[in-house]
Amino acid sequence: MLTKEKKADLASAYQTHTTDTGSTEVQVALLTERIRQLTDHLRFHRKDHHSQRGLMMLVGQRRGLLRYLSRSAPERYKALIARLGLRK
Repeated sequence: MLTKEKKADLASAYQTHTTDTGSTEVQVALLTERIRQLTDHLRFHRKDHHSQRGLMMLVGQRRGLLRYLSRSAPERYKALIARLGLRK
């Protein structure tokens, strides 16, 4: 689970301006962190199907945001996936 401090750190690292808390980059960064945490959880709890479903929903949400970003601003998309270490 993401703490307030971790969310604030991620938002400040990926924001486009000083008051930015909901841009696509920030949303994708937050989703990526939650996906990484759930992936670690599922390594130990392989039969936790409810968390597995939640993980698939988060991955789909992130995929939609990344698809939107790739269509609207390809240069920002490329920079973001390189910075987050995602494959595309």
